[in-house]
Amino acid sequence: MANSTLKKAIASGETIIAPGVYDMISATIAEKVGFPAVFVGGFGVSASYLGIPDVGIMTFTDMLDRVRMISSASTRPIIVDGDTGYGGLVNLRHAVRSYEQVGVSAIQIEDQVFPKRCGHAKGVEVCTTDEMLKRIGVVVENRRSDSFLLIARTDSRPEHGLEESIKRAKSYSDAGADLIFIESPQTVEEIKILKDSIDTPLVFKMVPDGDLSGLSSKVLSEIGFSILIYPTLSFLAAAEAIQKAFNEFKATGLVKKQEMQPFYEFSDMIGFEEIYSFEDRWKK
Repeated sequence: MANSTLKKAIASGETIIAPGVYDMISATIAEKVGFPAVFVGGFGVSASYLGIPDVGIMTFTDMLDRVRMISSASTRPIIVDGDTGYGGLVNLRHAVRSYEQVGVSAIQIEDQVFPKRCGHAKGVEVCTTDEMLKRIGVVVENRRSDSFLLIARTDSRPEHGLEESIKRAKSYSDAGADLIFIESPQTVEEIKILKDSIDTPLVFKMVPDGDLSGLSSKVLSEIGFSILIYPTLSFLAAAEAIQKAFNEFKATGLVKKQEMQPFYEFSDMIGFEEIYSFEDRWKK
């Protein structure tokens, strides 16, 4: 099962690289390229599904619908951004049970106040450590298997400093978090300090235009991170390609050979050949 696959890979010391996916096209491409896991974050789903920023408006049901579809077509472990639990602790309990039921391998819970917002947005506020410990307790108590992993994320670094982030991380580890994710470290030296200070496996998030975006996955693996997530890669690449194609079409009135996938390749990727094979088999 994907759950046990992710847990075993982390225990073996492997670094898992998980690009962000937000719909069935990006999930299918990630599967065919062969990444060992995928990450489903609120930013991409909120933008693509609702057309609004990730500021806590999207509901758990919105996320679950997308995650269920991605899970139905993916053989890779799925890591899901569970925000702050979509409300109170009862909401979090429901999210844990539902995500595990549809095949998610790991849930990420963060210590922001509710409603939360993207960690890179203005106005991020963190809750008390005690409140986050309750969230961790709910996840640990309500998961059916310890192969359903809990990533505890702290967004305290920008406003409260590295020392407070490490203090919180250790508390979250002691409470039962399987992995720790400290949002927004500022330098390579800081991320090395995190690795030296925290015994629990660590998650690192890479965004293309961040201060540390020049670091390769190889370097981060050598430092010792267990999971590397790239949440924005797919939808930023897609948005740039679509915008270029639309602008060229508007300017020229022609659908030329732009930088796009040939239609037959896309059709094959999305599964038409299997459909044709099925139909031919049942025509006989």
